[in-house]
Amino acid sequence: MSNFDQIYEGAIQEGKEPKKIFKQAYDGAIIATSYAEILLNKAIQKYGPEQEIAYPDTAYYLPVIRCLSGEQITKLGDLPPILNRKRNQIKEELTFENARLAGEATVYAAEIIEALKYIEGNPYPEPWTGFIGDPVVRKYGIKMVDWTIPGEAVIVGRAKTPELAKKIVSDLMGKGMMLFLSDEIIEQLFEVNVKLGLDYIAYPLGNFTQIVHAANYALRAGMMFGGIQPGLTEAQRDYQRRRIMAFVLQLGERDEVKTAAELGCIYLGFPVITDQPLDEDEIIPDWYISEPDYDKIVKIAMEIRGIKLTNIDIDIPINHGPAFEGETIRKADTYIEMGGGRTEAFELVRMVGPDEIEDGKITVVGPEIDEFKEGDKVPFGLVIDIYGRKMQEDFEGVLERRVHYFINYGEGLWHVAQRDLCWLRISKEAAKNGFKFKHYGDLLIAKYKSEFPAIVDRVQVTIYTDPEKVSEWHKVAKETYARRDDRMRSLTDSSTDTFYSCLLCQSFAPNHVCIVTPERVGLCGAVSWLDAKASYEINPKGPNQPILKGPAIDEEKGMWQSCNDYIYINSNRTLEEVNIYTMMDRPMTSCGCFEAIMAIVPECNGIMITTREHTGMTPSGMTFSTLAGMCGGGVQTPGFMGIGRSYIVSKKFIPADGGLARIVWMPKELKEFLREDFVKRSVEAGLGEDFIDKIADETVGTSAEEILPFLEEKGHPALTMDFML
Repeated sequence: MSNFDQIYEGAIQEGKEPKKIFKQAYDGAIIATSYAEILLNKAIQKYGPEQEIAYPDTAYYLPVIRCLSGEQITKLGDLPPILNRKRNQIKEELTFENARLAGEATVYAAEIIEALKYIEGNPYPEPWTGFIGDPVVRKYGIKMVDWTIPGEAVIVGRAKTPELAKKIVSDLMGKGMMLFLSDEIIEQLFEVNVKLGLDYIAYPLGNFTQIVHAANYALRAGMMFGGIQPGLTEAQRDYQRRRIMAFVLQLGERDEVKTAAELGCIYLGFPVITDQPLDEDEIIPDWYISEPDYDKIVKIAMEIRGIKLTNIDIDIPINHGPAFEGETIRKADTYIEMGGGRTEAFELVRMVGPDEIEDGKITVVGPEIDEFKEGDKVPFGLVIDIYGRKMQEDFEGVLERRVHYFINYGEGLWHVAQRDLCWLRISKEAAKNGFKFKHYGDLLIAKYKSEFPAIVDRVQVTIYTDPEKVSEWHKVAKETYARRDDRMRSLTDSSTDTFYSCLLCQSFAPNHVCIVTPERVGLCGAVSWLDAKASYEINPKGPNQPILKGPAIDEEKGMWQSCNDYIYINSNRTLEEVNIYTMMDRPMTSCGCFEAIMAIVPECNGIMITTREHTGMTPSGMTFSTLAGMCGGGVQTPGFMGIGRSYIVSKKFIPADGGLARIVWMPKELKEFLREDFVKRSVEAGLGEDFIDKIADETVGTSAEEILPFLEEKGHPALTMDFML
């Protein structure tokens, strides 16, 4: 018996096995696998055994099967032997081991039933999500590894009332949890206007077998980030138990199939808490328990799963948490808006002395929200003064960028861009609930103090809505921005003697190490050199550690002995050497939450770059999901590498491989996103203002054969450069 299984067995005292729940799991597994067999036979009769079968936008085939057995399911004819094998593991003897194997068989059956629905296209119209593609899993990877999202809650069934359903879900959203919802609770939540969907990391999967999409989401995380190879079942189960902080809330009436599926969740390491009373022979201590009190059920679930929260309560009249970061407030739902070219607006963080600040003070200079009428466009200035004994001017910009995240955590608040390009909206609902400008201050002060305790001792917030004061302080802000920009231009890889590591993603990808330099952002796009420097000041024993450069082994490719020494130890001795300035020779590893991927296109003597957001085919012959599955998980993959978007316009963008001139294809969205900085960088590199228009995109083609004539016609420089291979 493995150590993992001993954890389960230890939950049941000898002579007190919950035979009743074991019998329910057995009966449910028989029902589920029989139903899957009926549907599978019908599908084979209708489409034939060679019919392709797959979920959309994933590199992991049918992920439950791919992960646990290692098998690549591509056609209907692959499934009958797998289903038969799982049916054969359902045993009548009522033991804990057999109940969990019955649960595993039920999860397999649900995966097969769901996959069959995708043969003729996506069967789930909005608002239901059904299967959640790989890019979404990767998008939220960084928030899971830094515990912004502390865990996953799977909610099945029907709450006692819609209002109580809202209470539970609002509580979980406020705690930052990712939610997977199945069955009638979805309709209950829509009835009381709870916001659900991909933007709210609260996924209304659908009814019945759609719950398997919570399981295949979690299992893909193990393969994407943990580097666990398909078919290593015990390693995957161990990873799920230790690293994917998930639990199941079973609300309302239970039945055999639900119970069997929930034993499958227990097999993967996720405890189940139900609001229904349980007989003594239905309880598995710490794994399947009852808590009928809706005021306690979330707390009990998080305690059992071992989820520790770092978020704090903030006294504002709206809910807040990362669940609301993706919320879009449309014009029709807007009470007032500020900036965005509609009004003058800016935001500024300043380092001040101890005598220039009154800690916790919030001042609104000009009219408050309730003095404006619906639809007004308001001038806006936000000045945040910070004093800290370890605060540095270099950290002003780092803290200023957090305004975007902190404000977007508020339900009914919307914020884009930064500096004097910021654009803010406040929803009608937030205004109705009593949100005022001063509450921006409450939110910001609380978040700065909780997230930057080592460098932030005192915070003072001043908000300007008086037009004259906004203009007056806007001039001060512009002077500060210019001074910072001059400073940033002087920060180069060659001008500093220190790089920083980033081990943040090692909670998911144990062997991955990022090296962050002034001219190379972390591949997640979220950690710059200054971010890493600030993080080290906050927590000297944290994930960002200084690495003194010392003499270079290879200046062109970017190899330093100090970096090699650090990486060798901190990659668990799996990597001996890394080059920072090339993707072709011992490149940096990729964890899985990268914003973009570079891949060589040999036929064009160049590289292509694709992004999480681009779901189509690329000239590498692979989609983003397939590429990511190949080079993620903390491995070195020459010719392929995950990166942050902003690295593309860095002067240190793969200089050993030819730099910017090697890019032959990018999605149109990425070209437009980078256009201004890309053109500027192209001119600096001697490629001309029109170089970006020599780069192909999906409107030209998605294969090397399709884009090569375009590149030849445009005279793309990669075609005359030295061969990459």
